Amino acid sequence: MHRIQLHYSLQDSASSHIIQHPLLDMLQAVADQGSISGAARVLGLSYRHVWGALKKWEAQLGREVILWGKGHSAQLSPFGLRLLLTERQAQARLAPHIEAVQAELERTYALGYDEHTPILSLHASYDSAYSAYSLLRQFAGAHPQHAVHLDLTPCVSVDALRALHEGRTTLAGFHVLQAAGKHSMAAHIYKPLLHLQHYRFIRLGLRAQGLIVAAGNPHQLHSLQDVARQQVRFVNRPLGTGTRVVLADLMAQAQLQPGDILGFDDEEPSHNAVAQAVAQGQADVGLGIASAAQAKGLDFIPLCQEHDLLVCHAKLLQHPALQALCTLLRTPAWQNRLHSQGGHDSTGCGDIYTLDQCLPWWTCAPATTAANT
Repeated sequence: MHRIQLHYSLQDSASSHIIQHPLLDMLQAVADQGSISGAARVLGLSYRHVWGALKKWEAQLGREVILWGKGHSAQLSPFGLRLLLTERQAQARLAPHIEAVQAELERTYALGYDEHTPILSLHASYDSAYSAYSLLRQFAGAHPQHAVHLDLTPCVSVDALRALHEGRTTLAGFHVLQAAGKHSMAAHIYKPLLHLQHYRFIRLGLRAQGLIVAAGNPHQLHSLQDVARQQVRFVNRPLGTGTRVVLADLMAQAQLQPGDILGFDDEEPSHNAVAQAVAQGQADVGLGIASAAQAKGLDFIPLCQEHDLLVCHAKLLQHPALQALCTLLRTPAWQNRLHSQGGHDSTGCGDIYTLDQCLPWWTCAPATTAANT
């Protein structure tokens, strides 16, 4: 039984994986490049170093991780491939918990460097590195001129709003179907947690949710009706997540029941984990965001648009840290960074709205123009 020991490092930029291991990085590079020399090139290492390291790991593990036949392209052995896929799936599933630890450590260092650093607590959904919220935390930390540190606690959307409602966070991030009506599941779930007079929305923009499918869309899936009709294997998100609420409303519009979807009860904790399950062939399709699909080389079939929003108490809008955050959100640098993730429309990012300006659930007040501060 091999034991795992974790450590962390300090660096200027974020990695594509929250936890890195040299063996798994090498196996991924060999799988992607089809050769030891190609893997060495993308890793910035010598052929000799990669070859020797792989041999060393094989001796330690007692199994071959590479098929070493002469005259053939390098391939992962069945054991090496299984090790790579299962480790990547474990990272995808554990990412929200690991990211919570990462955020707490970064908060510690931020306070260590400057005890007067403005800190905004943010509870937001389980999207790992592909989330606008996680990306925003990284971006704000890399732009000290805006003088704000986001203390991100990953959680499902319902828990994020509940934390705001109970005073445990300054900001809550959640996403909601743009076309949701007053009788929608979104209204039923979220309205009790959002007070019209007390809260304001800070707009991140619009994002697309859709079907994450294998490259080439082999089953030619273009709707939830296709998923139900063909009985392909679906992977879901847990109860309480914003995506699960979106799915409920999309299924109601399509007149589908949970029993119509094969795999409806199979769940993964994040968009990244859904994409990983599809990439590994454990599922044929899942509902998620474009950036998660693109990161795994999968296809994305958009189904709907969502408001991507931060929620805060109206009385805190004049707080210097919140004003700094809104200023950051309105910069072309941030909006271009968000747009580069795919599936995001950053129009109006950083603008402030009342709840009834974004959501149709409250019909007591007429819509007005956005109030920028």
